Amino acid sequence: MPFFILSVLMQVALVIHVVKTGRNTTWIWIIVMLPLAGAIAYLILEVLPGASNSRTGKKAARKVQDIINPDRDINRAASDYSAADTVQNSMELARQCLNRNMFQEAKSLYQKCLKGPYANDPDLMFGLASAEFGLNDFAATRQTLDRLIAENPGYKNQDAHLLYARALEGLGDRAAAQHEYETLYTYFTGPQAMFHFALFLKGQGETARAKALFSEVIEKSKRSGRHFNELYKDYINKAKAELSG
Repeated sequence: MPFFILSVLMQVALVIHVVKTGRNTTWIWIIVMLPLAGAIAYLILEVLPGASNSRTGKKAARKVQDIINPDRDINRAASDYSAADTVQNSMELARQCLNRNMFQEAKSLYQKCLKGPYANDPDLMFGLASAEFGLNDFAATRQTLDRLIAENPGYKNQDAHLLYARALEGLGDRAAAQHEYETLYTYFTGPQAMFHFALFLKGQGETARAKALFSEVIEKSKRSGRHFNELYKDYINKAKAELSG
């Protein structure tokens, strides 16, 4: 029997199952609009609920929830913040704003938190710097990160280090930016530092070395497992595009 017919029969069977068992009718739209992915997600999350405790099941659940209610995380954070204006709730709402590129809102929340006993909190300061970078305020980003290290000399965060290098690049301080990138890409666990360093070198006209780093991003993905490739899919695809362009 052709695969298409089997697929249609499975969709019909699952839609009937949704109706007969009284499941959320949103599943019908998911099964119909996403034939394979929707069917698999429904089977894992509804028909085989025990599987939802597995890593694959949790991942599928997350994807389905993103379809059903893409605003759930920020709505939950906003609700918690409205109920209790605590530093922790403010931080979570600010983080959700960052994830949605709502940089001005995130900046305001982080600034509000950076007072009293939290005035020099490194995670809050890193969040503020991230929001400032998102607003293309590279001078403020550098200033915040400089203050972060001055107040927290033992703080280690590879993402903050990368943000600092990118802020220097944004300010046009090429020598300082390259110095940071040269250190960063040798220890950074993901491909982000290598990719951004390659872009930086490309902008400086060092095309041969830039291509070598783009190639290394791809080679590292080949040597790594599926989790690495799924986690950094965007960077891997961008590196491939840079080499083919």
